[in-house]
Amino acid sequence: MSKILVAYFSASGVTAKAAANLAKAVMADLYEIKPAVPYTSADLNWNDKKSRSSVEMSDKSHRPELADHAAPISEHDTILLGFPIWWYTAPTIIQTFLESYDFAGKTIILFATSGGSGLGRTASELSHSCPGAVIKNGKLLNGRESETSLRQWMEGM
Repeated sequence: MSKILVAYFSASGVTAKAAANLAKAVMADLYEIKPAVPYTSADLNWNDKKSRSSVEMSDKSHRPELADHAAPISEHDTILLGFPIWWYTAPTIIQTFLESYDFAGKTIILFATSGGSGLGRTASELSHSCPGAVIKNGKLLNGRESETSLRQWMEGM
């Protein structure tokens, strides 16, 4: 099996929990994608068109700054990339992350947490941000998965 990294962005802790469970199940390294300026609950208020997350998601060219550039991408063949679904896709910080590293020759498998929508076209929307990588939609991980089912899912990828 190739060396696996679970890299994730979590604004409220839900995706962090899913990422930790996944990393444990598949014996992967774990890396948190952190914004330079952490999100507050007001920033995440999707009902407010002026909230930070709403502004970022309405401008697809927006790239929130990362807190660091220390992800050990070069040490891994497969990256399991997790995030909450915002406005039916990945938050723009995921594009910042993908555009900050060389993913050529890597396999990126997406996973997400969501209250209602699936991954949809997220893989195709992110593919331009990681040229040379194979990017695949994975699945929603909303906390009900056993370690065994997570291992089986990965074996099937």
